[in-house]
Amino acid sequence: MLQSVHVKNLALIEEIEVDFKEGLNILTGETGAGKSIILGSVNLALGGRYTKDIIRQGADYGLVELTFFVENERLRERLRALDIYPEDGMVTLSRRLMEKRSVSRINGETVTMALLKEAALALIDIHGQHEHQSLLYKKNHLEIVDIFSGDTAKECKAGVKAAYSEYQKCRKELEETGMDEAQRAKELSFLQFEVSEITKADLQPKEDEDLESQYQRMVNGKRIAESAAEAYSYTSERDMSASENLSRAIRAMSEITEYDEAAGVLCGQLEEIDNLLNDFNRELSDYNKSFEFSEEDFYETENRLNELNRLKVKYGNSIDEILTYCEQQEERIEKLMDYESYIEELNKKCDKAKKNLDTHTKKLTKLRKEQAKFLEKAIEDGLKELNFPDVKFKIQFGELKAFTSNGKDDIEFLISLNPGQPVLPLANVASGGELSRIMLAIKTVMADRDDIETLIFDEIDVGISGRTAQKVSEKMAVIGKGHQVICITHLAQIAAMADHHFVIEKTVGKMDTRTDIRPLDEEESVKELSRILGGARITDTVVQNAKEMKELAKQIKMN
Repeated sequence: MLQSVHVKNLALIEEIEVDFKEGLNILTGETGAGKSIILGSVNLALGGRYTKDIIRQGADYGLVELTFFVENERLRERLRALDIYPEDGMVTLSRRLMEKRSVSRINGETVTMALLKEAALALIDIHGQHEHQSLLYKKNHLEIVDIFSGDTAKECKAGVKAAYSEYQKCRKELEETGMDEAQRAKELSFLQFEVSEITKADLQPKEDEDLESQYQRMVNGKRIAESAAEAYSYTSERDMSASENLSRAIRAMSEITEYDEAAGVLCGQLEEIDNLLNDFNRELSDYNKSFEFSEEDFYETENRLNELNRLKVKYGNSIDEILTYCEQQEERIEKLMDYESYIEELNKKCDKAKKNLDTHTKKLTKLRKEQAKFLEKAIEDGLKELNFPDVKFKIQFGELKAFTSNGKDDIEFLISLNPGQPVLPLANVASGGELSRIMLAIKTVMADRDDIETLIFDEIDVGISGRTAQKVSEKMAVIGKGHQVICITHLAQIAAMADHHFVIEKTVGKMDTRTDIRPLDEEESVKELSRILGGARITDTVVQNAKEMKELAKQIKMN
């Protein structure tokens, strides 16, 4: 859930920090107090666009930080797939806004805007005043059905996507076969030349790495050999070498070993040193000999490396890539040598891929239709609870002319709001206020089908009042039992349902204007409800009405 929001230097906000809780969080305030600024700040933190005038006058930058507490394990997995790991269960999204650029961070680490938006999609769902317009687009209807269908739909869609990819690959290969005899002969000749060049080179796996190491030894071999020979002369060859002096020392010590026991121990140590030095001299001699090579060996190694590097430039960055390329070209040669059989096999392969795609597509369509029946019923029931007593809601299935990676289904939501009227597309029937309620019904149904823990509604009550407003408030309370809901509203019926009530206030001073937000206790919440109900004049009757609304809301939430 969204645990806290920290905003600094944005519009009328100097600096605020608000801690949200579980359940239904309600934000109210006077018109113009800055309710839209609060939601706008959240949108900015999630990657929304901004202009330089959003930064508070006189400030160099604006800052928004959202801290989420992540409990849902499936949501944690989704974040891990984005390489995002909660720290003590917390994920902090922040965005620092400057005049010409912005810097986005997740848990303090700078990230791309694309990753910030991906994380936002997993953590929070924002329903703005005009989002209900998205219901007018059929492509969104299909997405809603798929989300409702859950993991089973994901598996089916993955099968369709894989089958579609294979089918498209076959079709593309088949389209590329449209060549005449002259083109085929030309390509065949070129492929044979490439294969011949690679085959004649007689490449061996890892050969380039071994030769490169050998070449470097040869390049530096002279200096290595000189230094090794000099070391050998000091330890073994010279008259006064270490080996010669050590032998003399052993002879001197051996003459006194019979007189003193300690001298015998020291003499034994010298003999051990002499043995170690002899072993070292033998290994050093062998090491020195390993750098003996002829100019002819060096020339052959250098030429071979040049040949390998030339082939790498043409056919691949490594020996393995070159050999793989050669195998692919050999396969292509076989196809071109027996072109008619190749095309026949390719046609069979395409037919098989199309049948496989058709099977997966029909399986997905069947699943969608099965789930659509449940979704129809759930949305229709939800709409009736939102004061659409005679509503009829249908999900109509059509078929696209061609296959897509998402199947062939063309889905559209149809609705009838009044008795005796046929079901028609939403765009032909519903007004803005009605669309808002339809979206709320859908959000309620979908709330238990996804992993998003936090839902934000910005004045979803626009265009409604009276009994309908009461129904909407009850629906918001239902969603708040299973999710964290943050709702900006101007209706008392919805505000009364708050588990946690916040007020947004604008303070006008001599030099500036500021927007602040603060939580309300029970008494303050009643006063705010009274303001919403009574406007400029708040009478005892209005206050009593506000108290009754709070008590009624508590009773409804307890049921």
